[in-house]
Amino acid sequence: MSEKAKLIAEMLEMQKMFQEYESKNGVDSSEYFAAEEGHPLYGYAKKYQELANKVDEMAHKDKGSTRWFTS
Repeated sequence: MSEKAKLIAEMLEMQKMFQEYESKNGVDSSEYFAAEEGHPLYGYAKKYQELANKVDEMAHKDKGSTRWFTS
């Protein structure tokens, strides 16, 4: 499995966990963006964004294109 495929698989697992949590508990923005340590969503948004950025960079490299924005 390629590195990009591994990152995408990790993102899909994160999405599954989030959807299950949200379905059972509901989620407000403070939980999503600023959950306290020990909370199931602690660091979720930051980690997901980091993975998404890596996949984006890899996809651009594969196609020989560049990002038109920076994060």
